[in-house]
Amino acid sequence: MPKRPGWRGIKIHRSYTIEEVARQLSVAKGTVQRWLKTDGLPAMKDQRPFLIHGQDLIDFLKRDKRSGKKCKLHEAYCFSCREPREPAERMADLVAISDKIGDLQALCSHCGGLIHKRVSMRMLELTRFCGHL
Repeated sequence: MPKRPGWRGIKIHRSYTIEEVARQLSVAKGTVQRWLKTDGLPAMKDQRPFLIHGQDLIDFLKRDKRSGKKCKLHEAYCFSCREPREPAERMADLVAISDKIGDLQALCSHCGGLIHKRVSMRMLELTRFCGHL
C-alpha cells in the first residue's frame, strides 16, 4: 500500500479546499475526495467549496490506517475490497518465486477479484497444517 503524503507543509490554523489539499500534497483531487467520502477525513460540508481544517488534515495524515487491517494467516489483502479476505472456496495457486518464497494467487471470496499474498514456504506449510488452504 502506498505511503500517505507528508503533512509538514500543512498549516494548522488554515482551512483548505479539496484542490488546495491535492496541490499541497501532490495527489489527485479524486484521492482527497475518497478520503472525505470513505476514509473519514473531516470537512465542513455545509457550504461550497468544502473546507478542510489544517489540524484535521494533519491528524488524518498522521493516522496509520493500515494498522487495523492485518491479514490473518489464511487471508490475503483484496485491493478491490480494501480489506483482508479469505480466498474463494479456500483455494489458491502457488507461483514459486524461489525455493524459499512464493506468491499465493486466489479469487476474493467477497468480490471475486484477484488477491495475492507473498508467503514463505514455511508459512505455507503452517497454513496447510491449520487446514486453511
